[in-house]
Amino acid sequence: MNFVGLLGWIASWFGLLYVLVVFLPPGFTFLFVVPLCYCSYRLVVQLCYFRPALRMRRIMLTYPWQVFRRIPYGLTNHPEVIGKHYGWFEFSNPARSQHRLPLVFPRHHRTEWWHRRMAPRAKPMLKAGIETIWFAGDPRFIGLIAAPDHRGIRPRRLHVLEQRMAMPEKKRCVEWGATAEDVERSRRVGIYPAQP
Repeated sequence: MNFVGLLGWIASWFGLLYVLVVFLPPGFTFLFVVPLCYCSYRLVVQLCYFRPALRMRRIMLTYPWQVFRRIPYGLTNHPEVIGKHYGWFEFSNPARSQHRLPLVFPRHHRTEWWHRRMAPRAKPMLKAGIETIWFAGDPRFIGLIAAPDHRGIRPRRLHVLEQRMAMPEKKRCVEWGATAEDVERSRRVGIYPAQP
């Protein structure tokens, strides 16, 4: 879909330019400045979507989907996470199920849908949209979350979450029970933690 969007904005830009040059007199140029600038802006934004989309694809190829119900989440700063983040979900550590690890939204970009449902004052109907979460990844490193579609059979609203807890990587891998195989899987996604 990113590629289709990119082609759409390129075609729109050239289409507007073609209409301006071929069909309209030079006096109408000022009417096309804003649409041409907007098409250029959207083209750049669309190019920025490719990197996260490729990361999502690598996560889905490396980790299977799991379905969770009623997992803890919040929009406030999580006490164990360093740096600025824009909300979090807590998942069980695969090696120690009683230990929960927060994964955070690293950027505010494209998180509006999630934030409306995570807000403390959100209506119950909105909150029901994230009662069930699809998750692919390892909460010790990285994860991909998604909400189910209206029939509950396919993931949609995909978003990458990152691990940002204040602990040295080598210590983190040992304490959280990450094996060499777990580290290798995270490297296939593009995360390079220290070897346990």
